Amino acid sequence: MSNQLTQIAFLGLGVMGFPMAGFLQQKGFHVTVYNRTKAKAAQWVSQYGGAAADTPAAAVQDASIVFMCVGNDDDVRSVVYGETGVLAQLHPGSILVDHTTASAELARELAQACARQGVGFLDAPVSGGQAGAEKGVLTVMVGGEPEVFAQAEAAIQSYARCVKFLGPAGSGQLAKMVNQICIAGVVQGLAEALNFAKNAGLDGAAVVEVISQGAASSWQMQNRSLSMLDGKFDFGFAVDWMRKDLSIALNEARKNGSALPLTALVDQFYAEVQQMGGNRWDTSSLIKRLTR
Repeated sequence: MSNQLTQIAFLGLGVMGFPMAGFLQQKGFHVTVYNRTKAKAAQWVSQYGGAAADTPAAAVQDASIVFMCVGNDDDVRSVVYGETGVLAQLHPGSILVDHTTASAELARELAQACARQGVGFLDAPVSGGQAGAEKGVLTVMVGGEPEVFAQAEAAIQSYARCVKFLGPAGSGQLAKMVNQICIAGVVQGLAEALNFAKNAGLDGAAVVEVISQGAASSWQMQNRSLSMLDGKFDFGFAVDWMRKDLSIALNEARKNGSALPLTALVDQFYAEVQQMGGNRWDTSSLIKRLTR
């Protein structure tokens, strides 16, 4: 099937969804968007072309593949269910792809609801942040049925650098939890290290320049260390969203018997950042609580 013949719906035009939907339109798919705030949908159409719809149901009625990228479990349910929801109009043989970072429970619930209507479902949370979305180089972790993934993979590749199928419904969300657990520990370690360097009288930027060439290096160090030293925290993924993601991971850990002592501690550090007024600061703002 050529891109020109593939009708796509994209629901949720936040900092991630807006550019992701744009890449689909630019790759030749015909995209209809829906957003709760209609002005954002109108802005997207003026920038990329395509079309906008007033409800999720209207957006998906002709779609072969529907993408969602909204806030949390409740937001997903509000878009999927009900008279104006996705499942009210999605036709058998089509595919629903959820890019929202949500619970594995929700992914399994949606997979069953879609299956009852002959619709394929993939849970496909992304990593790479706002910058990754805008550059079209996201990492996508996918759960669902292999044959459904095979049908949707080419469209997902429109805004991705790495797309990996990981197993049955919920597997994508579980992998995203692994991702966020890793990030939490790395950011806290970097925050402590940079604060230590400053208190020891070292030139933080010079230290980063040398240690980033060795085993201490990380994406966070390469991309956030200098802005952390400068006290600038307006680079995308917000503390509020990180706490939502860590809450999902901690809840899942209680179910599967995993010990996450460091993750739980860093989650509380992020709560302190929120109390400092840093709800919308990016996740590297952990250093701020050390330099008060």
